[in-house]
Amino acid sequence: MKKLIIIVLTIFITHLNFAQSEDTTQQGIEIFLIDAYCKPDTPHPFILSFYTDVPAKSKVILEKKYEFDVSKDFSEMHNIQIDITKLTFTDKQVQFVIQVEDSLGNRVTSETFDFDLPYEPVITGGSSLLTLCLFGGFVFLLPTPNYVIQNNQSYFSLTKEIPFLSFRSKSFRYPASYFAIELTYIFKTEDKKFFRMSYKRLFELPVIEYVAPGIGGYTNFAGNNGIAPEFTVGLFRLFDTFTIFTRYRYNFQPSGNKSHFHEINLGLYSGFFSIYL
Repeated sequence: MKKLIIIVLTIFITHLNFAQSEDTTQQGIEIFLIDAYCKPDTPHPFILSFYTDVPAKSKVILEKKYEFDVSKDFSEMHNIQIDITKLTFTDKQVQFVIQVEDSLGNRVTSETFDFDLPYEPVITGGSSLLTLCLFGGFVFLLPTPNYVIQNNQSYFSLTKEIPFLSFRSKSFRYPASYFAIELTYIFKTEDKKFFRMSYKRLFELPVIEYVAPGIGGYTNFAGNNGIAPEFTVGLFRLFDTFTIFTRYRYNFQPSGNKSHFHEINLGLYSGFFSIYL
């Protein structure tokens, strides 16, 4: 009986140790992301840092095609700085995964992370690039419809705004603010052509793209000069390059020589041709 008890205890302890060893072997490696961003400074280094709960070798894979070793030796702290200037991306938001391997040979791939490029990616591809540039240029230069109300009369108008000087924000998705020039043509009214210069301050929001109060000045170079406060709402992005927006603007002359008028505009924003500071 005594021998039987000893045999049973031996089998139980052996089974318990084996189970614990198996759990330890199958236990996943935890990856804790610290930093993942791209600096706006040329040559645009991608900064990545993370740590693991056990010493491990690691590498990072960008967009499923660019692979870089982060830690060639076993370590818990992992850092790398990658020059991505010569890499080609199709989107301003770059996705990546982290792969790690511990001393037991266990391999783990992280969830998909992402970071934003501080510039618009350039897509290469021969004739497709030419087609893309022609299409983008056409869309960008296309004037947008404008509804004008003056002296209780309604007029149709076409207008085109071109941002020329932008100030970078922390998100890199939109500038913090920008200066723009604009040409407006109002049909069937006395003063038809206007040149504008304005300043907008952008505030990004989680539900829509942004809101942007602004102030500008306008002239027809024939005595009709005034000030135009405005308010813009960025609605949604198109092809991750353009943003559809709607804007209300009130135009008035401080001297009061000309009638004030209102504008409601549906427009297209892109900072592609703007100079960034």
